[in-house]
Amino acid sequence: MTKEDIIKPENLVYKKPTLMNDNPMHYCPGCSHGVVHKLIAEVIEEMGMEDKAIGISPVGCAVFIYNYLDIDWQEAAHGRAPALASAIKRLWPSRLVFTYQGDGDLACIGTAETIHALNRGENITIIFINNAIYGMTGGQMAPTTLVGMKTSTCPYGRDVHLHGYPLKIADIAAQLEGTAYVTRQSVQSVPAIRKAKKAIRKAFENSMAGKGSNLVEIVSTCNSGWKMSPAAANKWMEENMFPFYPLGDLKDKG
Repeated sequence: MTKEDIIKPENLVYKKPTLMNDNPMHYCPGCSHGVVHKLIAEVIEEMGMEDKAIGISPVGCAVFIYNYLDIDWQEAAHGRAPALASAIKRLWPSRLVFTYQGDGDLACIGTAETIHALNRGENITIIFINNAIYGMTGGQMAPTTLVGMKTSTCPYGRDVHLHGYPLKIADIAAQLEGTAYVTRQSVQSVPAIRKAKKAIRKAFENSMAGKGSNLVEIVSTCNSGWKMSPAAANKWMEENMFPFYPLGDLKDKG
């Protein structure tokens, strides 16, 4: 069999999404961001929304998604992505509008924007990367940091008497009248990746159908911030993150 035979369309099993740029990934080995980037690119392409997709990227590691996906992007100030996405969607209702945010951005400084955009039922999708830590800025404690989990700002572990309890944003979102679809997924294995892709597709379709706001939380690793190998980080996530942030759909209006 020749090389030409191997790459014939009928023999093609997988290819890089056409919306993914050729820029080398800068993320740490084992980081979940690259996988989620790929899923978003695949879903947009499969929906035929390449020319109508508008992503909002704020700050932190999540901001660099604009380097990798060849669609229209708008940067937002720290935490303000849902407010900006709301304005864009109202101005251009035919556009597929979504935000891509980490837990520090979304669940801390952006808590108000997140809650109110979801509660208003804005026809947007919020993709929420929850790795329980501030990844880019030095590994500080985030609102989602687990009790007892060590970070650079709680080196002895999160203490509820000092720092309060972790915030379950998806659980809050599921109680809001404006949300159509709220789900919590992960990307540490092939089956999990497939489920996450279906969730992103469903959220995007809901937003285009005018069904209300959608939140897709991806429970993720930050092996650099956690100071673990990629394999150890995945195991730690499964053993510690999943019991507190259980995977699955929390709300689906259908």
